[in-house]
Parts: sequence; structure tokens; C-alpha cells
Amino acid sequence: MEHRTTRYLDRERSLREIRDTHIWDIAIIGGGATGLGIALDAASRGYKTLLLEQADFSKGTSSRSTKLVHGGVRYLAQGNIKLVYEALRERGIIFRNAPHVAHVQSFVIPCYSFLSKIKFLVGLKLYDWMGGRHRIGKSSFISNRRLVERLSGIVDEGLKGGIEYFDGQFDDARLAVNISQTATEYGATLLNYAQVVKLSKDVSGNISGVEFVDEETGEAHEIKAKATVNATGVFVDDILSMDNLDHVPMVRPSQGVHLVVSRSFLGGSSALMIPKTSDGRVLFGVPWHEHLLLGTTDTPLDVHALEPRALDSEVDFILKTAGQYLVRKPKLSDVLSVFAGLRPLAAPRDGTESTKEISRDHKLVLSESQLITITGGKWTTYRKMAEDAVDTAMRIGRLPKKNCQTFDLRIHGYSLEKDDSYLSIYGCDAKAIRELAAEKESLAERLHPVHPHIAAEVIWAARYEMARTVEDVLARRIRILFLDARAAIEMAPKVAALLQKEFHKDEKWASEQVRAFSELAEGYLIKAMPVPI
Repeated sequence: MEHRTTRYLDRERSLREIRDTHIWDIAIIGGGATGLGIALDAASRGYKTLLLEQADFSKGTSSRSTKLVHGGVRYLAQGNIKLVYEALRERGIIFRNAPHVAHVQSFVIPCYSFLSKIKFLVGLKLYDWMGGRHRIGKSSFISNRRLVERLSGIVDEGLKGGIEYFDGQFDDARLAVNISQTATEYGATLLNYAQVVKLSKDVSGNISGVEFVDEETGEAHEIKAKATVNATGVFVDDILSMDNLDHVPMVRPSQGVHLVVSRSFLGGSSALMIPKTSDGRVLFGVPWHEHLLLGTTDTPLDVHALEPRALDSEVDFILKTAGQYLVRKPKLSDVLSVFAGLRPLAAPRDGTESTKEISRDHKLVLSESQLITITGGKWTTYRKMAEDAVDTAMRIGRLPKKNCQTFDLRIHGYSLEKDDSYLSIYGCDAKAIRELAAEKESLAERLHPVHPHIAAEVIWAARYEMARTVEDVLARRIRILFLDARAAIEMAPKVAALLQKEFHKDEKWASEQVRAFSELAEGYLIKAMPVPI
């Protein structure tokens, strides 16, 4: 394994390294879970690695998941044994390598018939068994009394007990930042707000590098690479079309929607899992950062966007379905934030409209031009997807053969210490953030009276986590946009002022940041709740 250094994400340093490097071993387009995993895998093997992301790291799908590290119970029901087995193995690896950001979570399936209890327990016992040495708990029957203890607020009329099983939960964007930090520590160069605009080719028609534009300065750059990987998720077809104008789309986006409400709607320490709703989809009610996350739906789309929006029908479906199981029926006015995420599923060839039946296996494709494209998969299997992609890049780029190092590689922030502080999600960085807050009284001040986040976190995100905008901070460094959109809008002026001073910007820049963020955040609020002027 290559030497690991103490260095943080630094955009100016990344630009210097890009200017000073003649040729890269591996260039990666896309800074979501897959691209970041590839950067870490490649750098830890010792390859000269560059990653370019058009927006912020994990801006798209990778910050909009159901926050579960799981094998996929529903994939087992579909008979996708290979995917479930692989995901359960990778779940165990995430627990081992990033315990500060991922943990075991109890899930409960309420049962309203004895037949459903037997059916679900048999399936979940198989799920346990498939976890092998990475098994994290035993599925079991639970009585009505124990079920209500674990899920206080659940409808108990007609209840026949339930099944408790165990899976994992994590903070997706926080893990993405930590993976990017780890890749940097192994020598990778990462750059956000870098839009790839062209694929360069040699005389043989093979990809030899890319051209990109620095979105902050407008400056154009061209880099050379021995192997280039397209890891852009729902945008892979956009990159493939740069390579071949006659490209046939290989991805069919599927939209998942999540509503965030007060934790008071579902008490106890367990999460709710409804394996089959009225139209066959799955619904989760997951405790997350002292709130309750309700989702997800699975709606096929023909378009993709960096900021997908929830359809009214999806919001209604989630509220109606959750209301069938919760004593307090959540209403539109109870929703603190609503967010949507697009999953890059392999485009069906049989005219299938339903995306819930499309496999979540990842797909690795090598174009005639030697462009490597990887898509599909799920957050839990990001490490294995990266390993497969780097193995291919090693062959295509004729790089020195080196084995994957990430199986037991600790992710930045690694810490086994747990405390009740919300800062524990930062792992070993929590101490440094507290020390930063102690340097100046103003840095210990809260950003909002209802939420615990402090000014020091904004400075930390800007200095060490490559946060460049108010949105980067409030959406993906601290998760308040996804938890309470109204509060996020109220925090924006304070965050903008802190960033303005840190980046030596003017008042106009700060005002524009507040305006742009407030406009974006309106899309996270239910229409029935107007944004205050």
C-alpha cells in the first residue's frame, strides 16, 4: 500500500497539481460514491489519480439515498442472490472501515397476519445466513408489546406482532467527503466544479484524456491520461455521447423520494420497514439525525437533472402509506424537507416500464475508444465497484499490476469512540472542530437556535473539505437542507458571511450565495408552506 500522508482537500493545490502533471495514470469523471471510491482505490494502489466533478462531491444521487447500508431485502425477494451476498459483504467492510459514520440499525416489519410473519421470517433468516462472518444480528419474531416498545406510534389494531432484523445506516454525503479525504491522503488529486466538456483522442481513436472547464474561473484545461473512467451515474450517457454521437442510452433513471418529519411521529430506536405497499413498492421510516425519514418511491423517468424534484403524486403516496401505519398521520404541513434522488439503472431492453424490477447490479462497459464506463449498483457496494473499475483501468492503461488495498483500509475520520454529541459524525475530526471553536467565541455560536451546528463547522468545511458555496455547507457538509429546509434558509446569511470572510469575497458574492441557495431550498419545501420573504 502506498504511503498515507496528512493532507486535506485543497482546491488551489489540486489546480497546481493539474498544471504540473504531464500525464495521469487514471482520470475519473464523476465525484459521487462510485467515482470517489475509484479515486481511493487507484491512489491507494499507487497510481497517479485525478478526479473531476462537475458540481460538488456527491451533489447528485450519492447524497440523496435512503441512508441505508444494506444488502437489499427486496432484492432477495426478487431472487438476486449474487447482489445481496456481495452487498452484505460490503456492508460489513463499511462498518469495519468507517464506524464513525455507519452503524447497525434495528428494523421492524409489523405483521397483520400470521402467514406474513412466517413468510418474512423465513426470508430474513436466509438474509442473516448470507451475511456469513459479516452477520450483525439475528432476525426474530417479536410480540405486540415488544414491537410497540421499538416503534412507539405504530398502529396496533389487528397487529399480530412482527419481525425484527438488522441492517445498517449511515450518512451518505458525510461518507463521500470522508472517502474523498482518504483518497487525497493517498495522493489523489480531486477537483469539484470542474465540468468535462470534451474527450480527447489519439491518432488511433482511443481516449487519451479530457478537456474541462473550471466553473469558478472559466479557465479551460486539458489533461492526458493512460485510462479514463466515466463514473457519472445518471449522466453516463452524456459522456458516452461525447465519445460516440450515435450512442444508444444505457441508463434509465429511477426517482426515489424522501420526506423528513419530526422524530415524534415514530418513537423508539428501531426503523420501520413495509416490504410491500399498495403498488408493490417498499416504504421505510428511518430515524436519521434526530428526525424521521420516510421513503422511498421508485418512479421511472425519461430525464435527469442535478436537482430532481419530487412529484406531487409521490409525496401523496408516501404520506398516505405512512399514515396507514402511524397513529399520528403525517400531513403536508408536517414535512420539514422533501428531497428526490435519481438512481442510474440499466435501461430495460424489453420495454419494461417498472423500474422496481430492474437489477441493481453494476455494469462495467468498455467502449471501442477504451473509455471505461461504470454505472448502476448501490452505495453499499461502492468499494467493489471501484475495485472492478480500477482492475480494468490497470489493464487498459498498461499500468503496473497492483492488488486492491481497500478491503481493510480505514476511511478518514475513523473512530471507535461514540458520544452523544452530534459532532461524533466527524469521527476523529470532532476534536479539531472543537479546538477551532475554542479559538474564537464567535466560532462557537450556533447557526440556528433550533439546531446544534456551530460556525466552526462552516470554517472547517471550507478549509479542509473543499466546500465552496453555502449549498455545499448546508446540503452536504452539515445536512440541514435535507432535514429542515426552512431552517437552512434562515441559516444561509450567517454561512455566507463566514464563507465571504474565509474566501476573501465581497458583499455581492455573499448576497448572490444567499439568493441562489434560498431559491434552491424552496424546492425542498412543500408548496403549501411558502418561504418567508
